[in-house]
Amino acid sequence: MRFRFCGDLDCPDWVLAEISTLSKISSVKMKLLCGQVLKDLLGEGIDYDKVTKLTADAKFESGDIKASIAVLSFILSSAAKHDVDSESLSSELQQLGLPKEHTMGLCKSYEDKHSALQDKLRETSLRLNRLENVSWRVDYTLSSSELSEVNEPEIHLKLQTKGPDSATETTVVTVSAEKFRVLLTELKQAQAMMNAL
Repeated sequence: MRFRFCGDLDCPDWVLAEISTLSKISSVKMKLLCGQVLKDLLGEGIDYDKVTKLTADAKFESGDIKASIAVLSFILSSAAKHDVDSESLSSELQQLGLPKEHTMGLCKSYEDKHSALQDKLRETSLRLNRLENVSWRVDYTLSSSELSEVNEPEIHLKLQTKGPDSATETTVVTVSAEKFRVLLTELKQAQAMMNAL
């Protein structure tokens, strides 16, 4: 079965295994535990003493606590990443065996922090600099008092990139003609592979 919060894929087995662990705590404590996990996902840190107190009546061991935090972190971040609404998330979690009261608490917490969580995930996602401009020139020295033999041209590449924060960075590279030929060949191979996709 496919689930939207898993990116329209099957739910991972470890998540299924930990759903039963989450069912052992009360729905009120589940909502409070979700609040702690959301604080952690938003970069505010998690209060492990509070988490331990919340799970004490269910007699969770440290492994159960870690597993609960991991599964809630996966569910909440994955749902936000795939932009799943709280009603769909509730339905899917109930299909996986999480009690309705627990899903209501989880989904209420998720709904309250949905946009903030998406913003945080967007901010911390991997982003590469974008190539803005390339310029080059070839220098060929005819004679030099420093060198006895000068027959090799040098290629000066100037690369301008724009980062995720819109800052522009310029990098200047000087390469020999042989290294430039290798670079050009590899770039052509990479372009051919990209075109083949």
